[in-house]
Amino acid sequence: MLTPAILHQVFPTCKQPEEWCTALLPALARFGIDSPLRTCNFLAQVSHESQQFNTVDENLFYTGAARLLQVFPKYFNNQAEAQPYLRNPQRLGNRVYAQRNGNGDEASGDGFRFHGRGLIQLTGRANYDQAATALQLDLLTQPEQLLSYGPAALSAAWFWSSHGLNTLADQVQGTQEMTVFTEITRRINGGTLGLQERYTAYQALQAALH
Repeated sequence: MLTPAILHQVFPTCKQPEEWCTALLPALARFGIDSPLRTCNFLAQVSHESQQFNTVDENLFYTGAARLLQVFPKYFNNQAEAQPYLRNPQRLGNRVYAQRNGNGDEASGDGFRFHGRGLIQLTGRANYDQAATALQLDLLTQPEQLLSYGPAALSAAWFWSSHGLNTLADQVQGTQEMTVFTEITRRINGGTLGLQERYTAYQALQAALH
């Protein structure tokens, strides 16, 4: 059973373990994340995505053009092109997320309006729309709801369930453990960024929840 004490033990930098535990328990139950394997896998992934449950809003505030080119290399040919987007999260979001995941063009404002929010940072109008229907939340006109504890946890659990990750989590054991864990990471992250840190958190949760 997940408790604030366990969250604090495994994720010592988590600033609000009680609030997150209160938000996570009903989200886990609602979306069938109801076994130790599923719970440990889910928490290991969302903890990494949210910097130990401390970040639920994608940071689009950049102060250096070199870093901006490193993160979004497809959108800027050189530092001079990137310069106008520094210290301007709204303009940057509208540029890099335009016409992706159901968003309109750059002028529509969808890119920033539907930038990453929640424990698994939900991104794009199409994903917000699907989550809104599933969770019965008006996320298209009030996307900032995903910055609150309950919706942030629910949206992550919905994403997890809707992408078949409960079934995969059931297979994280035996000789296939790391292979399947890596596939879960890819489905959430799009790659394997922070794989070892995620796996270390998974192991710590296994020890704490058993």
